[in-house]
Amino acid sequence: MKNDTEALDGFDLAILRILQKDNTLPHRLIGEQVNLSPPSVQRRIKRLVAAGIITNQSAIVDPARLGRPLTIIVEVELKAETGGAIDLVKQSFADAPEVQQCYYVTGETDFILIIVVRDMSKYEALTQRLFFSNDTIRKFKTFVTMDRTKVSLSVDI
Repeated sequence: MKNDTEALDGFDLAILRILQKDNTLPHRLIGEQVNLSPPSVQRRIKRLVAAGIITNQSAIVDPARLGRPLTIIVEVELKAETGGAIDLVKQSFADAPEVQQCYYVTGETDFILIIVVRDMSKYEALTQRLFFSNDTIRKFKTFVTMDRTKVSLSVDI
Protein backbone atom coordinates (compact mmCIF):
# COMPACT_ATOMS: atom_id res chain seq x y z
CA MET A 1 0.00 0.00 0.00
CA LYS A 2 1.31 3.43 -0.93
CA ASN A 3 1.72 6.06 1.77
CA ASP A 4 -0.79 8.39 0.15
CA THR A 5 -4.53 8.67 -0.15
CA GLU A 6 -4.53 7.32 -3.73
CA ALA A 7 -4.05 3.80 -2.33
CA LEU A 8 -6.90 4.23 0.15
CA ASP A 9 -10.53 3.81 -0.75
CA GLY A 10 -13.54 5.46 0.86
CA PHE A 11 -13.90 2.66 3.40
CA ASP A 12 -10.29 3.06 4.54
CA LEU A 13 -10.68 6.82 4.89
CA ALA A 14 -13.94 6.44 6.82
CA ILE A 15 -12.32 3.92 9.16
CA LEU A 16 -9.37 6.26 9.73
CA ARG A 17 -11.73 9.15 10.55
CA ILE A 18 -13.50 7.01 13.13
CA LEU A 19 -10.30 5.64 14.67
CA GLN A 20 -8.83 9.11 15.07
CA LYS A 21 -11.82 10.06 17.21
CA ASP A 22 -12.02 6.81 19.20
CA ASN A 23 -9.76 3.84 18.53
CA THR A 24 -11.49 1.75 21.20
CA LEU A 25 -14.67 1.22 19.20
CA PRO A 26 -15.38 -2.44 18.47
CA HIS A 27 -15.02 -3.49 14.84
CA ARG A 28 -18.74 -4.25 14.83
CA LEU A 29 -19.64 -0.62 15.56
CA ILE A 30 -17.13 0.70 13.05
CA GLY A 31 -18.55 -1.70 10.48
CA GLU A 32 -22.07 -0.45 11.13
CA GLN A 33 -20.93 3.13 10.52
CA VAL A 34 -19.09 2.36 7.27
CA ASN A 35 -21.28 -0.51 5.99
CA LEU A 36 -18.66 -3.28 6.28
CA SER A 37 -18.58 -6.52 8.21
CA PRO A 38 -16.47 -6.66 11.39
CA PRO A 39 -13.95 -9.06 9.75
CA SER A 40 -13.58 -6.63 6.81
CA VAL A 41 -12.95 -3.76 9.22
CA GLN A 42 -10.40 -5.86 11.10
CA ARG A 43 -8.56 -6.79 7.86
CA ARG A 44 -8.48 -3.18 6.73
CA ILE A 45 -7.15 -1.92 10.08
CA LYS A 46 -4.50 -4.64 10.07
CA ARG A 47 -3.49 -3.60 6.54
CA LEU A 48 -3.36 0.10 7.52
CA VAL A 49 -1.09 -0.77 10.46
CA ALA A 50 1.16 -3.00 8.31
CA ALA A 51 1.45 -0.22 5.70
CA GLY A 52 2.52 2.28 8.36
CA ILE A 53 -0.49 4.53 7.85
CA ILE A 54 -1.61 3.83 11.41
CA THR A 55 1.61 4.25 13.35
CA ASN A 56 0.38 4.03 16.92
CA GLN A 57 -2.79 3.29 18.84
CA SER A 58 -2.61 5.01 22.20
CA ALA A 59 -4.57 7.10 24.68
CA ILE A 60 -4.14 10.87 24.79
CA VAL A 61 -3.44 11.75 28.40
CA ASP A 62 -3.93 15.16 30.02
CA PRO A 63 -0.47 15.94 31.45
CA ALA A 64 -1.85 18.45 33.97
CA ARG A 65 -3.99 15.72 35.55
CA LEU A 66 -0.82 13.70 36.03
CA GLY A 67 1.09 16.50 37.71
CA ARG A 68 2.82 17.84 34.61
CA PRO A 69 0.94 21.07 33.92
CA LEU A 70 3.79 22.94 32.23
CA THR A 71 4.04 22.67 28.43
CA ILE A 72 7.15 24.29 26.98
CA ILE A 73 8.07 24.81 23.33
CA VAL A 74 11.78 25.00 22.64
CA GLU A 75 13.72 26.09 19.56
CA VAL A 76 17.15 24.47 19.38
CA GLU A 77 20.00 25.64 17.16
CA LEU A 78 23.06 23.49 16.52
CA LYS A 79 26.61 24.79 16.07
CA ALA A 80 27.05 22.76 12.87
CA GLU A 81 24.64 20.54 10.99
CA THR A 82 26.67 17.41 10.40
CA GLY A 83 25.02 14.04 9.93
CA GLY A 84 26.56 12.52 13.03
CA ALA A 85 25.72 15.49 15.25
CA ILE A 86 22.14 15.62 14.02
CA ASP A 87 21.66 11.91 14.65
CA LEU A 88 23.07 12.15 18.18
CA VAL A 89 20.90 15.14 19.04
CA LYS A 90 17.81 13.44 17.58
CA GLN A 91 18.51 10.39 19.71
CA SER A 92 19.01 12.43 22.88
CA PHE A 93 15.67 14.17 22.31
CA ALA A 94 13.93 10.89 21.47
CA ASP A 95 15.29 9.30 24.67
CA ALA A 96 14.05 12.12 26.94
CA PRO A 97 10.62 11.17 28.34
CA GLU A 98 9.80 14.85 28.91
CA VAL A 99 9.97 15.52 25.15
CA GLN A 100 6.54 14.78 23.71
CA GLN A 101 7.34 15.84 20.17
CA CYS A 102 10.52 16.63 18.26
CA TYR A 103 10.71 18.16 14.81
CA TYR A 104 13.87 18.62 12.73
CA VAL A 105 13.04 21.80 10.77
CA THR A 106 14.38 24.19 8.17
CA GLY A 107 15.23 27.83 8.78
CA GLU A 108 17.20 29.53 11.54
CA THR A 109 16.23 26.89 14.08
CA ASP A 110 17.21 23.24 13.69
CA PHE A 111 14.74 21.59 16.07
CA ILE A 112 11.39 22.40 17.64
CA LEU A 113 10.55 20.47 20.80
CA ILE A 114 7.30 20.15 22.72
CA ILE A 115 8.13 19.39 26.33
CA VAL A 116 5.89 18.61 29.29
CA VAL A 117 7.25 18.95 32.84
CA ARG A 118 6.06 19.23 36.43
CA ASP A 119 7.55 22.69 37.06
CA MET A 120 10.34 25.08 36.10
CA SER A 121 12.89 23.34 38.32
CA LYS A 122 12.29 20.11 36.36
CA TYR A 123 12.68 22.07 33.12
CA GLU A 124 15.90 23.62 34.38
CA ALA A 125 17.28 20.15 35.15
CA LEU A 126 16.25 19.02 31.68
CA THR A 127 18.04 21.98 30.06
CA GLN A 128 21.22 20.99 31.91
CA ARG A 129 20.91 17.42 30.70
CA LEU A 130 19.82 18.03 27.10
CA PHE A 131 21.23 21.41 26.12
CA PHE A 132 24.04 22.73 28.32
CA SER A 133 25.86 19.41 28.49
CA ASN A 134 25.72 18.94 24.71
CA ASP A 135 28.60 20.59 22.85
CA THR A 136 26.78 20.47 19.51
CA ILE A 137 24.01 22.83 20.67
CA ARG A 138 24.68 26.51 20.04
CA LYS A 139 21.60 27.90 21.75
CA PHE A 140 18.01 27.23 22.63
CA LYS A 141 15.00 29.47 23.09
CA THR A 142 12.17 28.65 25.48
CA PHE A 143 8.48 29.48 25.08
CA VAL A 144 6.34 28.73 28.13
CA THR A 145 2.74 28.09 27.14
CA MET A 146 -0.02 29.92 28.96
CA ASP A 147 -2.87 27.71 27.74
CA ARG A 148 -3.21 24.43 25.84
CA THR A 149 -5.76 25.75 23.37
CA LYS A 150 -5.68 22.75 21.03
CA VAL A 151 -3.79 19.48 21.29
CA SER A 152 -4.24 16.93 18.55
CA LEU A 153 -2.34 14.63 16.27
CA SER A 154 -5.36 14.01 14.05
CA VAL A 155 -4.93 14.35 10.31
CA ASP A 156 -7.69 16.05 8.32
CA ILE A 157 -9.05 13.25 6.14
